[in-house]
Amino acid sequence: MSGTFVGMPAFPKAAHEAVQNVTLRRNLRHATHTIRDKRAVAVAELDDWDQLREAGKQIKDHTLSRLDHYLVQLEESVTAAGGTVHWAADADEANRIVADLVKATGESEVVKVKSMATQEIGLNEALEAEGIAAYETDLAELIVQLGKDRPSHILVPAIHRNREEIRDIFRSEMSAWGRPAPDNLTDSPAELAEAARLHLREKFLRAKVGISGANFMVAETGTLVVVESEGNGRMCLTLPETLISVVGIEKVVPTWQDLEVFLQTLPRSSTAERMNPYTSMWTGTTEADGPKTFHLVLLDNGRTATLADEVGRQALRCIRCSACLNVCPVYERAGGHAYGSVYPGPIGAILTPQLRGTQSEVDASLPYASSLCGACYDVCPVAIDIPEVLVHLREQVADQGGKGHRLEKVAIKAATWVLDNPAVLAVGERVAAKTRKLHPRKIPGPGASQWTNSRDLPEMPAEPFRDWWKKNRT
Repeated sequence: MSGTFVGMPAFPKAAHEAVQNVTLRRNLRHATHTIRDKRAVAVAELDDWDQLREAGKQIKDHTLSRLDHYLVQLEESVTAAGGTVHWAADADEANRIVADLVKATGESEVVKVKSMATQEIGLNEALEAEGIAAYETDLAELIVQLGKDRPSHILVPAIHRNREEIRDIFRSEMSAWGRPAPDNLTDSPAELAEAARLHLREKFLRAKVGISGANFMVAETGTLVVVESEGNGRMCLTLPETLISVVGIEKVVPTWQDLEVFLQTLPRSSTAERMNPYTSMWTGTTEADGPKTFHLVLLDNGRTATLADEVGRQALRCIRCSACLNVCPVYERAGGHAYGSVYPGPIGAILTPQLRGTQSEVDASLPYASSLCGACYDVCPVAIDIPEVLVHLREQVADQGGKGHRLEKVAIKAATWVLDNPAVLAVGERVAAKTRKLHPRKIPGPGASQWTNSRDLPEMPAEPFRDWWKKNRT
């Protein structure tokens, strides 16, 4: 996986700074509560939601258990349909493949469908280094790109922006990227959408190369699926002469019948819709219909290593609905940028450390970016037990040592020895009771103070319980 957001500190520091931003917290609270309330209504309409959820979980687990088989079947199907399949072990290889494919067309610009996988590998930056301009066409991604910003939500990348901020970004930045915003642009949603539409239309009609991800890939036919709400993605998928899709290997499903389950659960969990307004599917190439050339880049980038972890692999079930973000009390207050990754919120806290490893300070901190309240598991349409994986990853971080954990290990060993020796424990209790007036109200040290800055230590009793018991028992 590509590096963290440039300059991002560990989650505790980034979150501490983010919660000071009153506008950010107000924007996030309004947006997440609106989405999750609508989702609850949409899900309640289905009497068999729990059965669909279980079916999605089982389909994903079955596919992951035979991923090698289904990926080979997918490659054969895509090739038979006229496409070309490329395999990328990591971000660098994927970026190199895409850049070479674009340069082979002689083009110097591409239009892009919203894609988490291409953000994960830093594709836009890699193409820019090769002299290729990549234009985001999803409205929220366009806002992020024009604002020289980073996405902060899986479904709504510009969720941290309000209408006034978006208007100002359009006014000041659109002209540098293409058609400028109207001089009298207001913050009316209709006017903002129209300004974006006119700005993007030029790029759609001019671009010869489109780049996408995919929500799903059907192994039996080689069909790729993109679901969206705006229709901009369909323009990228159909108008260019060359289409390049970068997709994580976990996005494959065996059959069309399996796909049917997710086309019910994904829209209700993400946008609270019964079905997505635009569901685009393509299978290879077709004469005189759509792109003449299709390339599929299958991305590993840490997924195989994640698959090897019996507990952590359930993160690969994720269908990127973002329901877990919208119910998470931590995300609601800290926002997505604090996670230092394109995958924020609860799913990011378990997916990113597995894809990137936990060696960096920010990645080691992500498993702790949670209250373990379990709301994320309750809403997940494929039943990922995020709290279970968080605790599992915390164990791994602690085992590798590092800041705070070595001292913790020493403290645990010392406590174990004391508790294994009752006489020593009794002496310690009496000493603690006699010196209780000297005890601090909070545990000293930067690590401990994070826990006790809003909690006082319990007051030590005047005598140990075992001494009281000897004097008062009858």
